[in-house]
Order: sequence, then structure tokens, then C-alpha cells
Amino acid sequence: MTVFRSDFLRALDERGLIHQASDAEGLDALALSGRITAYVGYDLTAASLHVGHMTNIMMLRRLQQSGHKPIVLLGGGTTRIGDPSFRDDARPLLNDEQIEANKESIRKVFSRFLTFGDGPTDAVMVDNAEWLDKLEYIPFLRDVGRHFSVNRMLSFESVKTRLDRDQSLSFLEFNYMILQAYDFLELSRRYGCQLQMGGSDQWGNIINGMELGRRIDNKQLFALTSPLLTTASGAKMGKSAGGAVWLNDDLLPAYGLWQYWRNTEDADVGRFLRIFTDLPLDEIARLEALEGAERNDAKKILATEITALLHGREAAEAAAETARKTFEEGALAQDLPSHDINRDALEAGLGVLSAFGPDYTGLVASTSEARRQVKSGGLKVNDVTVSDEKAKLTLADVGNEGVIKLSLGKKKHVLLKIV
Repeated sequence: MTVFRSDFLRALDERGLIHQASDAEGLDALALSGRITAYVGYDLTAASLHVGHMTNIMMLRRLQQSGHKPIVLLGGGTTRIGDPSFRDDARPLLNDEQIEANKESIRKVFSRFLTFGDGPTDAVMVDNAEWLDKLEYIPFLRDVGRHFSVNRMLSFESVKTRLDRDQSLSFLEFNYMILQAYDFLELSRRYGCQLQMGGSDQWGNIINGMELGRRIDNKQLFALTSPLLTTASGAKMGKSAGGAVWLNDDLLPAYGLWQYWRNTEDADVGRFLRIFTDLPLDEIARLEALEGAERNDAKKILATEITALLHGREAAEAAAETARKTFEEGALAQDLPSHDINRDALEAGLGVLSAFGPDYTGLVASTSEARRQVKSGGLKVNDVTVSDEKAKLTLADVGNEGVIKLSLGKKKHVLLKIV
């Protein structure tokens, strides 16, 4: 077991954020001797990152808290190709307007976690389109491409998985790992970046960049990955029954994020407190030791601390209060997630299956799932179990508060508000 001397690696280790390191002792010595500049890259494939990305965002946060400099690399260039790692098919190609819109939407999240500015440890945000868009094909092949062995590239697990399943891997996608490696080289030259961090599924890509820096510039660079996080039951982080758990509040309000973390499995509470909050480790140990009904108090603290990071303390405490009123008092909290509905739709009668589906509240992913939930007694309208899948919502279902409360199970609620 490695005992780290630097504040940076010791903090990552104590909070369960280290999976692999290319040279752990060398990186520890570097962090101890001076300031490290490190980066994590994020492609712009959606309008928001999801909670699965939070692990590496927290790595950048720990880096800055330890007196080092973070770089947030936005993949305006690499998103035009799409990372093929461990995917069954190619990502849909986005046009320049979509990529730019996603970039503007995603970038605002990072200011919640990092301090940006011109200081020695202030974070900077960079777009790799700045250099990738200017590359000339033939010079790039001669200067960079010659350092990559196709035999070795084919041996990477992310590529082998696709090929072993006889699934197509386009030449465009095959170039992704070369471009990501080139990012590391450019950041090393422009910002003195010495370390790339990422999830464990990015290990091969990160090693490529590290080796490219050594071969072309004779620089020693470092690679560090975090565990690919799953829940105790094996579910991948970032997804829920209703889809991705987004970090942007316009896609997932504070209450929805709070409720996601409140539903954490008992076995994950301590681990998630260490990774995703700034609570002291001795306080986390105390919360982790709670048993029985008191374990729910630890889950509420987990949910509130993470929501406060993303949405601010006031929004987090309001979300916690909404949950308390809804679940402990049985009251109708007006700041539950809501969906506007036209009065005309209710006058005509809105099918209850449609109301729960993706076209309205999105409590279930499809009409067929809604139908299955009706059969198992999982859907409620105004706290009354739905027993007839052909039932319709009308103006008669609107309560005194001007809303209809729809519930999936005991923990998911949405208000239909008449407009």
C-alpha cells in the first residue's frame, strides 16, 4: 500500500479517488516539490454533464484545494468525432452550432466547483478546437501519427470490445485516441501541464498522450485515473429510471438532484460522502457508522451537501424542506418538480398513461411502462392509486392549489400546473 506524502495524492487516496497511476511515487514527489498543472477533458455531446462526471470534477477540485492548478478541457474539436471507448456504435455526429450550444451550457457548471482566474492556482478553461481545427492533415500524420502503432491501438480494450462483437469502428472514430493524445502534448507545451486525469475507462487514451509527450518533446508526463463508479448494486452512476441525472439546473432542478442522492443505497453512503462532499473525514466516519433509521439522516446530509455544491446552500436546504413536507408531513409542497399543461388538454381529457409518460411529466419512460406500473399499483393521482389504465385526467382532478399531483411509487412526484 502506497503512503503518499503530498497533500494532493493523500486527499485523493483518502477519499477513494485513485484507481491507477503511471508513476505514483514520481507524481507524489512532483506534487510535493512544487505546483502541478493537471487537466480533465470533457466532450460536448450533450447540453449538460451528468453525475457520472462528478468524480473527475471532484478530482480537479481536490487538486486546486491542494494548491495546484486545474485545466478544464472542453472538446470542441474531439466532439466532432466522438469517443468510441466501450460503445456499441458510433456517437451521433453533431454540427458546429450544436457543439457550441452544448459548450455554453456545460461550462457554467464548473464555476460551482473551481475558482477561475489569472492566479497561479486558478483554474483555466480551454477548448481543444483552438488547435485541432488548425491541424494540417499530412504534417499531422508525419509529425504525430508516425508515433502510433496500429497493432497496439487494436489491442486496447475499448477497441477490442467493439471489434470482438463484429461492430463497425469507423476510421473517423479510430483517430479519436490520437487526437486526445495530441491534446496532452499541446497542453504540456502551452500551459506546462504535467498530468492528465480521467475515469479508468480512459487509461489507454491517457497513456497514449503521456507517451507522445515523451517521444516528441522528451517530457515526463503523468497519468492518473479514478475508479469507474457504480452503486453497490452494480448500477452505473449518472443514470436513473427516468434517464440521465443532469448537473445543469435547467435540465434537473435542485429537488430532483437532492432526491436522487437521498435514494442512495445504504452501502454507498460513506463512499459517496468521501468522494462527493467536502465534509471532514472524521464526520464522514461518524455518519457512515449510523444504523437503522439514523442512516436516513446520513443520506439527507449527503443529498444536501452535493446539491449545495451544484445549486447553492439555499436551494439545497429548500429541496430538503420540500422533501420533508412531502414525505414526513404529507403536505403538497408547491416547489416539487412541475410541468405546465394547457387547460384545453384537460377539458378534452388527458389519458393518465400519457400524463405519466415522456411527453408530459416523464415519470415513466414509455406508455408501456406506465401500463405495467398501473398493474402493480405504482402510479397515483393526487395520492390515489390509479387502477384503470384508460382513465383520463380532467379539470375535476385539479385541486385547490391549481395543480394535479402525479406520483410514481413513494419517492417520485411531479405537479401538473394549469396554464
